Amino acid sequence: MLRDITLGQYYQTDSVIHRLDPRVKLSTTIFFIISLFLVNGIIGYAIAGGFLLFIIKLSKVPFKYIIRGMKAIIFLLLFASVFNLFLTPGEPAVSFWRFTITWEGIERAVFMALRLVMLITGSSIMTLTTTPNNLTDGMERLMGPLRIFKVPVHEVSMMMSIALRFIPILLEETDKIMKAQMARGADFESGNLIKKAKSLVPLLVPLFISAFRRAGDLAMAMEARCYRGGENRSKMKPLVYRKRDYLSYAVVAAYLVTGVVAERAAAAWGGFWWS
Repeated sequence: MLRDITLGQYYQTDSVIHRLDPRVKLSTTIFFIISLFLVNGIIGYAIAGGFLLFIIKLSKVPFKYIIRGMKAIIFLLLFASVFNLFLTPGEPAVSFWRFTITWEGIERAVFMALRLVMLITGSSIMTLTTTPNNLTDGMERLMGPLRIFKVPVHEVSMMMSIALRFIPILLEETDKIMKAQMARGADFESGNLIKKAKSLVPLLVPLFISAFRRAGDLAMAMEARCYRGGENRSKMKPLVYRKRDYLSYAVVAAYLVTGVVAERAAAAWGGFWWS
């Protein structure tokens, strides 16, 4: 299960998405996430899903690899869906014992599940196609205007990039610790929820120790190389927009305009499965 988490990992291949400027990928991801919270019906989600499938196809990241990353959020997905399914008021569809499922609850649960899946998938595509160094440079350039307000843009970008990079490393470390303790007789599967939670304590202690040790080693390595962030820091590979990057912005703009026009047209016509 831990190896199925793809967020923060980089998938090495040659594709149009991999060659894009990181600023384009960061901006596209932000706009895509915002669009998911603005759509209200099946047409908007269909357009968002089609756009996401188009990006996945261009990225050349295997679809099975992306789907494997969804296993880690199954519990969250089920919790959100069930919560909306039973607690949304409206016209009753099914009633049993003290519970009532409404048509509005079914609609909201389906849309919530679709939104969560597309949100995680879209964010994963960004990290799968962008190296940590490019991600840091892209964040720093996009947040550049915040320097006016004395925000340490470079430091914030570096911390966010390191945090994403440490996700797969800590997951791999957790997997190794679990296997080592299971070989010594530890049981993480049996028992009730409280017992399972208690069994994780021996796992968390060495994991935190390992995380602090890795953080210390990283800090020492950066100091040994005389690393200094912030102003007057040169770039080995400076970010430069190319024709494909401007074309990508045009595609994103077309997607947003298409979604807005389609939703307004559907609302004007009465829609289908519309809330």
